Amino acid sequence: MNDSADRIADNEVDVAPTGRFRIYLGSSAGVGKTVAMLDEGERRRSRGADVVIGYVETHKRPFTVERAASFEAVPRKIVHYRGTTFEELDLERILERRPEVAMIDELAHTNIPGASAHEKRWQDVYEILDNGISVITTLNVQHIESLADAVETMTGAKVLERVPDHVVRRADQIELVDSSPEQLRRRLMHGNIYPKDKITEALNHFFRLENLTALRDLALRFVADETEEEMLAYLERLGDHRRWETKERILVAVTGAQGSDQVMHRAARIASRTKGDLHVAYVRSSEGQQRTTESDLARLQVLAEGLNGRWVILEGDSPAETLVDYAVRSRMTQLVVGSSGEPRWRGLWKGSLLQRVIRSAGDNGIDVHIIARRDELPTREGLQARENIQG
Repeated sequence: MNDSADRIADNEVDVAPTGRFRIYLGSSAGVGKTVAMLDEGERRRSRGADVVIGYVETHKRPFTVERAASFEAVPRKIVHYRGTTFEELDLERILERRPEVAMIDELAHTNIPGASAHEKRWQDVYEILDNGISVITTLNVQHIESLADAVETMTGAKVLERVPDHVVRRADQIELVDSSPEQLRRRLMHGNIYPKDKITEALNHFFRLENLTALRDLALRFVADETEEEMLAYLERLGDHRRWETKERILVAVTGAQGSDQVMHRAARIASRTKGDLHVAYVRSSEGQQRTTESDLARLQVLAEGLNGRWVILEGDSPAETLVDYAVRSRMTQLVVGSSGEPRWRGLWKGSLLQRVIRSAGDNGIDVHIIARRDELPTREGLQARENIQG
């Protein structure tokens, strides 16, 4: 039995040279993600693994500082930028050290210019994984790209740093670090999350009870979806394809007008919750005035791919027929379009054209979702302060 297990392990090494990737996911700052990461590092070290700290943010919390002190830490990179000195993850030193496991906090972090060849920390993590080093990391749910807009609407705070969904989906394991909203607020009031001068503002804004409850619900739902996905993948490996025959396929139509991002995020959430594929389509048409620039299309494509979607540009004189024809040929089960208010959607889905999409899609057994456009969050006094404490 042990020999068989050893052979399987050897085969895994042969076919999977990249490192293993584990994410500790939390609903907000202060739930205990960093401590959970350090606990996992200790567990692996006790079993003989070479574990180091690549980057851990202790926020000067005594218990976290104490836990981190027992590990070897790869020296941070010192970066001078605009008259200020920063300490950042040193990618080159980690690759040179080549541990078995690197603990790297705050996956959503944006690197200070000059700190790395990459703009984002998750890109650094990708390179570390590709060099055969396993990574344990942390992430707050509001930083997941497909959920960020919903969090902004719920909390009234901008989410400035975002991790594409495909990065999170790459993880071999996602573990939720849970804490009740009441417990989080108590920890905040006791000074265990933010400095005393930020506590009152946090309690009245991002750490309001209703916000924390909604964020916790998002995190629980996201992890539940991941668990179900793992089960379905297991059934597929067993050769049981009965449930895969009814897999949902979501097509979202975008125009490049204001509000397209919101429609794409909503479609991505539909695809995620139904375990479906996501396709994002833009129709080039001579019907009506086309004012979408190539830079707008490039930005939409980046967002679509970040949401784990397939980007496609369709050509046709009739947008409705072109879109539905692609949906039928690609076996789409649901079609998502934005509401038709002018000039927000620049005329593409106005009036009878939207009706033709609905009628034609319905005739082909495709459900249609019309997404109402939400205005952008207004600028409010104190928004910048809330951005600084959202974690």
